[in-house]
Amino acid sequence: MPAATRNTDTRRTILDTARRIMAHKGYSAVGINEVLAAAGVPKGSFYHYFTSKDAFGEAMLRSYFADYVADMDAVLARSGQSAAERLMAYWQQWRETQSAEGCQGRCLVVKLGAEVSDLSEAMRLTLKEGTSTIVDRIERTITDGLADRSLSVDDDPRAVAQALYDMWLGASVMCKIHRSLAPLDTATAVTRKLLGL
Repeated sequence: MPAATRNTDTRRTILDTARRIMAHKGYSAVGINEVLAAAGVPKGSFYHYFTSKDAFGEAMLRSYFADYVADMDAVLARSGQSAAERLMAYWQQWRETQSAEGCQGRCLVVKLGAEVSDLSEAMRLTLKEGTSTIVDRIERTITDGLADRSLSVDDDPRAVAQALYDMWLGASVMCKIHRSLAPLDTATAVTRKLLGL
């Protein structure tokens, strides 16, 4: 295996391992040595891949959003479904992801958003960029739904997309707090109302 490929694979292994651990423990509670040990990577090699813990956190969030948006795009591009059906399939996938493991979820925005936004401007900006990309996809699907008449909204598609995303983030936090799916059920019902379904 070429060295460049091996380096890329090792870097990806570190990021994926960190994502899994930090989705449960948070950012500050996880040390670099814990991540490297779980990834099976020698301790001294961290700075070969990342210049600092902040640079590592930013790279982890970028990797997370790239994977998230790819999964989102796959759901929102399904053929044979209206825009409304595709959008509701996205929210259903969100519900299933956030209800995993006793409502512990796997959304790094939910888990790390408030924490890292206060710790690192670079990570805050990465979160802002990533969440804006998600809202862009929701807005585009709402616009498609208006065109195919599978949904209707009383406000600008961007404003509705932002409100929906914000509501689902909040519902996911409440799901974790209450260890209950009720906030996600409420979010689903309100989503249907906002989209005229």
